[in-house]
Amino acid sequence: MSSIHPTAVVSGKAEIDPSVAIGPFAVIEDNVHIAAGSTIGPHVVIREFCRIGENNTIDAHAIIGGYPQHTEFDGAETWVEIGDNNVIREGTIIHRAFESGAVTKIGSDCFLMSQLHIGHDCVIGDKVTLSSCVVLGGHVEIGDCVVMGGAAGAHQFLRIGSYAMIGGCVPLRKDVLPFSMVGGDPVRHYRLNSIGLRRGGFDKERYRAVEAAFRALRDGNKELSGVPETDDVNQLREWLAAKSKYGVYGFAGN
Repeated sequence: MSSIHPTAVVSGKAEIDPSVAIGPFAVIEDNVHIAAGSTIGPHVVIREFCRIGENNTIDAHAIIGGYPQHTEFDGAETWVEIGDNNVIREGTIIHRAFESGAVTKIGSDCFLMSQLHIGHDCVIGDKVTLSSCVVLGGHVEIGDCVVMGGAAGAHQFLRIGSYAMIGGCVPLRKDVLPFSMVGGDPVRHYRLNSIGLRRGGFDKERYRAVEAAFRALRDGNKELSGVPETDDVNQLREWLAAKSKYGVYGFAGN
């Protein structure tokens, strides 16, 4: 049976699985869908047009689905979609998308630490870790297995490739390559995120192919000619071929 604290305010138009636990003074608005096994902490506010998957833990004072911070937002039906098995810690803010029918999307198995701001139209992959006080502008795209250090920030319309690691307090104004470590002042790509790749299950052969691609890029070989043809390298090629609004950070020492 559901466990809804008597002080919680839950709309009759919300669709909430009976197994969901909702804590004191939480507010759940119309057109909210919460799947089985999720826990909604005290004082959490989930605004309308949110879909939340299974086994998520949303901690105290998080606000999910607020209006996008855009001066031209007209109140259109836009959504937040959150996958399964995420931990969303206290004070995190996730805004709805801007244009009608659009979605701000969080994947599955993510760890979103305290006091985050995730702006409208962001798309975050699976197994992403965002440390406390990370700030994402609108339309930021983050691939799978990314880690961002505390108080790092990303300008709107940036892309952060899968398996990248961003240092704490780093202000991102350009795109970040997949598989890489980024930090410093000025911000630069330093090396492969070797620990993250090994934790992600990369064996020696897979790692060496990505390493060869990284070296080729550092040497100016943007076509990655001569680099082994693997799924990871092809993913990197596709990422490089996609449109970039602000360009990609360079390499330390270049």
